[in-house]
Amino acid sequence: MAIAVVLVLLVIGSVIFHLISPWWFTDIASNWESVDFTIGLTFWVTGTVFIAVNLFMAYCVYRFRHKEGHKAVYEPENSKLEIGLSVATALGVVAMLAPGLFVWASFVTPPDDAAEFEVVGQQWQWSFRYPGRDGQLGTVDTRFISETNPFGINPEDPNGQDDVLVKDPEMYLPVGKPVKALLRSKDVLHNYTVPQFRVKMDMVPGMVTYLWFTPTETGSYDILCEELCGIGHHVMRGRVVVTEQAQFDSWLASQPTFAQMSSRAPASASSGQQQFAICASCHGQQGEGNPAMNAPRLNGLQPWYIERQLKYYQSGVRGAHPDDQYGRQMAPMASMLNSDDAIRNMAAYISQLPVTDSPDTISGNAGNGMSLYNANCAACHGADGSGSWATDAPHIAGMSDWYIANQLRNFKAEIRGAHADDDYGEQMVSFATAMKNEQQLNDVIAYLNSLQ
Repeated sequence: MAIAVVLVLLVIGSVIFHLISPWWFTDIASNWESVDFTIGLTFWVTGTVFIAVNLFMAYCVYRFRHKEGHKAVYEPENSKLEIGLSVATALGVVAMLAPGLFVWASFVTPPDDAAEFEVVGQQWQWSFRYPGRDGQLGTVDTRFISETNPFGINPEDPNGQDDVLVKDPEMYLPVGKPVKALLRSKDVLHNYTVPQFRVKMDMVPGMVTYLWFTPTETGSYDILCEELCGIGHHVMRGRVVVTEQAQFDSWLASQPTFAQMSSRAPASASSGQQQFAICASCHGQQGEGNPAMNAPRLNGLQPWYIERQLKYYQSGVRGAHPDDQYGRQMAPMASMLNSDDAIRNMAAYISQLPVTDSPDTISGNAGNGMSLYNANCAACHGADGSGSWATDAPHIAGMSDWYIANQLRNFKAEIRGAHADDDYGEQMVSFATAMKNEQQLNDVIAYLNSLQ
């Protein structure tokens, strides 16, 4: 009797939980209402079976409970029951699968007028490529991937010269126009998902998959990776902004093409040397840093990282938080560089300064720090702490340890990394939080000191 009551309460509780649950689908913002219909139909079929089976089980437990002197009748076969169950099961399966087959047929058949764009996934970032005026994307190959050609575009393919490159996790699409997304991964399995669009597809290394949809509502929507792709899977976020055609065209025109990126003149380290004079008053003539001025060591940092941080200071992504005392001092200094070329020249000069050793000011258990570092940091910054352009992670081994400690504390407190445009800082907030106390932070830094 008790088991029968529990089964009935399980059914009632499940229905109530469904009705009051806060976990419902987001509002749809594409043409794929058929996906919602298919999922809803599957839910009702499986839900009906769940209720019927459990209530029937409760009835059987109660109806055929043990009674003194009563002997169960053994009936090894019941043709009517077996046929009835087989037919009912077959109808239920057909009801669930048949609509899905029609939806899938539509899903893999994009309309002829669908505009193509490419989504590139890598640990743990998104980037995007759009065709230029010729309307065609150039060919790509992994052997062409480099620091200056991160998309791996074939430089000999004329169709790729006007390809528009978006090395940023935010992409734009025009509302009301069908689009076909070509999906490519540079390393491991990823999955391109926008919940409001109701479509998703795996990104498989070595091949190009695709999906299509028509955005129907303007707005900003999260891009998620729904394939476990490593330690940073949970922070692999992006945004798709759906706008009117005119705004989309304006945004697209502001992005660089492959030809523009390839034809940039080399940065001038000699010009950067003149600009560095004002920086040397704090950071030292050789970029060796000065703790007394709260100026970290700069030599040894990669030029692309220096460029990004200077632009962050100029735009307020860094140095604008009221609690970032030293960042607020740095912001006006960065603003003295009045062009992208000036920033590139400065970064080029700093990157060719002789690498100096930074004195150790923090002690800790390097053995424990190695375990923490390998578990949380090495995937981006490398086992030797040298960093990598492929993961947009700077060199950190042997750098100013007091500065790294301050920045990790800033990330944990979201003094740094909380700005909406600080995509890499947002990832660092998560990993810095993994260091639960000051001792663990010191241990990691002690290990980094041992690598210099």
